[in-house]
Amino acid sequence: MQYLTSKDIDPHMDLIAAIKTLKKELNAVILAHYYQDDEIQDIADFVGDSLDLSRKAANTSADTIVFCGVKFMAETAFILNPEKLVLLPDLKAGCSLETSCQPTEFAAFKAMHPDHIAITYINCSAEVKALSDIIVTSTNAASIINQLPLDQKIIFAPDKHLGRYLNQKTGRNMLLWNGTCQVHENFSEKEVIKLKTLHPHARIIAHPECPEALLNYAEHIGSTSSLIQYVLDHSPSEFIVLTELGIIHQMKKYAPTSKFYDVPSINETGCTLCNACPYMKLNTLEKLYLAMINKSPTIHLSSELVELSKKSLIRMLEMSQALP
Repeated sequence: MQYLTSKDIDPHMDLIAAIKTLKKELNAVILAHYYQDDEIQDIADFVGDSLDLSRKAANTSADTIVFCGVKFMAETAFILNPEKLVLLPDLKAGCSLETSCQPTEFAAFKAMHPDHIAITYINCSAEVKALSDIIVTSTNAASIINQLPLDQKIIFAPDKHLGRYLNQKTGRNMLLWNGTCQVHENFSEKEVIKLKTLHPHARIIAHPECPEALLNYAEHIGSTSSLIQYVLDHSPSEFIVLTELGIIHQMKKYAPTSKFYDVPSINETGCTLCNACPYMKLNTLEKLYLAMINKSPTIHLSSELVELSKKSLIRMLEMSQALP
């Protein structure tokens, strides 16, 4: 089969209309994470955080799932729906947290601590999910941990900042894997202080993947959906947002009279960087169209890996039933 490329797209084509037509033809559902570009969020059937999207993937009646996010999210959709066609606009859309926790090293780490169970953040590969006992998201992690006996020893991977925050919140002493999200890791404390000085009435809200030094400035810490809810509950107001800037698009929709300030990022050389996830931004409207018309790139995992990794995801969904 000869696939269409970007060179084959008529520059005058109405991509949005074409995607909507393909969606009907494929009986497809388009799922998008809050960190996607604005135009992708606007064309998606559902926009949400990892827990929201996992639930949508688990319950969809569509024949095709088009996942506008990163690879581990699309893998999750396939694990929960191995009989469906799962498309990801760009297979290079990875995750620094996933990269930080390789299956071989994780298996060896687990073997060193046989009396611990592995609670693993959803930002990991299917292979690491298969090695895990329970998968969590930033939305449901504290609730799931609190359902376990206090004397249960726990490994938490791969995000050390989220793990430290959860230890503090739940009173646990989980053994933490040393991984971080490159976007949240590089937010500039200096820029947070500068923004707060310029906008003294602004509320600082942060995702728990941020380092502790940044979380100490926050009036509210929570998952992406929790941050949006906080904005709704406290609007109209001003907000300094310590998470990937894509979420501000939804915040503006829900609270159009509020003002939002995204925080610049700085790397180890002191250079100011874009505070956007480079992996999330690999997906574009053009790539979304090409994925749907080519029915490729697809996500496919072996049946053995699906069965092994599905157990930890199903346990997450079961233990999250009481959450909204």
